[in-house]
Amino acid sequence: MILQPLLDLAELCVRRGIHHAVIAPGSRSAALTLAFARHPHIQTKVIPDERAAGYIALGMAQQLGQPVALICTSGTAALNFAPAVTEAYFLGVPLLVLTADRPPEWIHQQDGQMIHQDAVYGKHIKESYALPADYGHVDSRWFIERTVNQLINSAQEQPRGPVHLNVPIREPFYPKSDETFTYGSPRTITRVVEQRTLPQETWEELLGLLEDTDRVLILAGQQVISEALLEILEQLKNEFAFPVVGEVLSNLSGHSFLTHPDIFLGSTQPQDERCPEVLITFGDSFVSKNLKLFFRKYKPRYHYHISFRRELIDPFQTLTQQLAIEPEAFFHTLLETLDLRAFRQGDEDRDTTFLQSWEVAEQKAVSGIQHFLQTREAFGEFQAVAQVLEQIPESSQLHLANSMSVRYANYIGLTQRVTVFSNRGTSGIDGCMSTAVGAALTTDQLVFLLIGDVAFFYDRNALWHSHVPSNLRIILINNSGGSIFRMIDGPRQQPELETYFETQHHTTAERTAQDAGLVYYAIADEQELVKALPSFLNEDKKAKLLEISSDPVANQKTFDQFKELMKAM
Repeated sequence: MILQPLLDLAELCVRRGIHHAVIAPGSRSAALTLAFARHPHIQTKVIPDERAAGYIALGMAQQLGQPVALICTSGTAALNFAPAVTEAYFLGVPLLVLTADRPPEWIHQQDGQMIHQDAVYGKHIKESYALPADYGHVDSRWFIERTVNQLINSAQEQPRGPVHLNVPIREPFYPKSDETFTYGSPRTITRVVEQRTLPQETWEELLGLLEDTDRVLILAGQQVISEALLEILEQLKNEFAFPVVGEVLSNLSGHSFLTHPDIFLGSTQPQDERCPEVLITFGDSFVSKNLKLFFRKYKPRYHYHISFRRELIDPFQTLTQQLAIEPEAFFHTLLETLDLRAFRQGDEDRDTTFLQSWEVAEQKAVSGIQHFLQTREAFGEFQAVAQVLEQIPESSQLHLANSMSVRYANYIGLTQRVTVFSNRGTSGIDGCMSTAVGAALTTDQLVFLLIGDVAFFYDRNALWHSHVPSNLRIILINNSGGSIFRMIDGPRQQPELETYFETQHHTTAERTAQDAGLVYYAIADEQELVKALPSFLNEDKKAKLLEISSDPVANQKTFDQFKELMKAM
């Protein structure tokens, strides 16, 4: 085989635990495609649109916790991976991006599909290398073997993320009809990374602070959180009166944690009583602007953030120390140490005033939004989303598109244990559906996607392939445009709102559903929603799309009323 090193590249991926590849069709990438497609231990998905392919690979890698190989041909195909690569970079999702290329001497020679592909993803990639164009020399094969190992190591090490290998390929790159593929035995080179622990003096400093104050708050950002860590956090709350606060993307639902800060922190009333002395944060970003503004105004004296990122993560402008340690290891050690100290010092009643101030606000927020939604005269998308979220089965997944979808869910919250995902690394609308499709292709759970019409139609090619998964359930809120601009004071006051911001349209998803083979439900009112939900939520092996039509002007009125409720909390 003239391109034997590319066969060995696929074999090396398998030996390093990569068993899934998403392939966008092309000619220059033929040798890569065939190397992965013919490997008996690699599952492949062929996705024609590179942007959708990138996000589908991201959704798969999120579920697997392992890198997924992502393959495309040369030219602008590589650029179309960029949105998903960027999202993966900021979200910490491992991808192995393999871009086929033409030999470097042909750039600027008016040859087809030739762009500058070396380091094409700029700063939005953990590492990027280019292979030599000639694979015959023994040093070239050694370089390929070493480089691929290094990239896979990098993708899997904390903080995880995407890596890129540009692969120049000379002709001929199609095998002859009688040529057989024989995968070699490439060498695996792993890197042992030391388990990160905190210095004893750091623990002593932190424990001293915790002993001197009753105002300690634990705040969870976006993450998929283990049951073991949830139990530890529950014990810290119950034994030491530490409020544990998060959002819908923190995946704290189903426990007695505080998950509606976006509502009660929007109050215009003084909130000094909820200002912590010590703030401990972990996880990724937060949706709530109210939460960010609260901590920027009511600044904790000490703020510890748990993160492996090299960059200092300081969205509240309060950070005093960043701790490079696994959250579960940190909180496990913290609980054990506090328990031991409490035992040695004798049981003392801990002051729960601070915890109660947060719990009272949470209870008021939950009862407030429930009463608000139940007492609206007109049925709109806010109420529709609440009804759907309430009935999503336990142990399902919920993917939230950006703009109003993730915000509605964050206000409403969940009471059942459902794992929630969203592309909040960059918060774009461009691949929300593709990411959910990738997740559904990789899990047996039901995968629900809550998405608005602009995000849905923008990403229609997420369904343009032969792999649409039967466990996919799409809830589409169609208000004929980008209605989030009606909810923001700036654009809503402009005479150009409808044309230049909201971009009104009259498209429905019925034909898209038909083309993709989805069971389709058209919902115009509450009665139709109530009637359709049992069938839509059924676990039968059919992908489904529930399209809820709503009036953007009525939605705006409802949301304005809701904002007044938050201010009065």
